Amino acid sequence: MAVHDDCKLKFLELKAKRNFRFIVFKIEEKIQQVIVEKLGGPDESYDDFSASLPADECRYAVYDFDFTTNENCQKSKIFFIAWAPDTSRVRSKMLYASSKDRFKRELEGIQVELQATDPSEMSLDIIKGRAL
Repeated sequence: MAVHDDCKLKFLELKAKRNFRFIVFKIEEKIQQVIVEKLGGPDESYDDFSASLPADECRYAVYDFDFTTNENCQKSKIFFIAWAPDTSRVRSKMLYASSKDRFKRELEGIQVELQATDPSEMSLDIIKGRAL
């Protein structure tokens, strides 16, 4: 599975410059390549991010989560989310599962990984819990 250069470049912008709040990646099956599907601006919310994941198709996503620790420190963590809803095609789930580790290695600096098959598995509470 090839990874389009744009995936790495946009991830670096999210990580270093914080130009984006999130990035949604898609495997383009015809050309066997991971591409950027959607970029979320720095002012977009977690709800905007959740809404950009299709209900019946797999995706990879990266989310830059800002939070305050119990000691009142401002922090942020970069989440990698493997989105594979139960309603997606079996072939698609297999393709995303088998390509995930290879793709994740291309994105240096991911701090937390999450796998979700429905929105409740990646609720904001779960994200907060994993960040702390």
